[in-house]
Amino acid sequence: MYIRILLKIRIFVNTTIMLTDPIADMLTRIRNGYLIKKETVTVPFSKMKERILKTLVKEGYLTGYKVKGKGKKQIEVELLYKTGKPAISHISRVSKCSRRVYKKAKNMPIVLSGYGLAIVSTPEGLVTNKQARKKNLGGEIVLKVW
Repeated sequence: MYIRILLKIRIFVNTTIMLTDPIADMLTRIRNGYLIKKETVTVPFSKMKERILKTLVKEGYLTGYKVKGKGKKQIEVELLYKTGKPAISHISRVSKCSRRVYKKAKNMPIVLSGYGLAIVSTPEGLVTNKQARKKNLGGEIVLKVW
């Protein structure tokens, strides 16, 4: 019995875990990094995650990011603190695997009375809710941050 349990544990440790929502996983890693006051967090690489991080850096919510590795790439995200407090007080996924959320340009959400930000996936790529409204673009609301 003891050997059988050890074998099951060994098999479980050697397998890779599939993520159903990699973007939500990245947001959770960022949230947890802020909770324990880390300077950087590492997330698995994807082009979508890189575009989201590029937008967050451009809007002033993160310090920066670096893509590392050649085979299995990783993204090292540099978290931003303003006067010792996290720059991001809330970050959450809006459109999930189980429920997609699409909005027209005129119905784009206004996050925290304009102080927050929503990232929208449009036919022209990832843009903020303000840019989507200006360009008259609708799309999938990926996340909200403030």
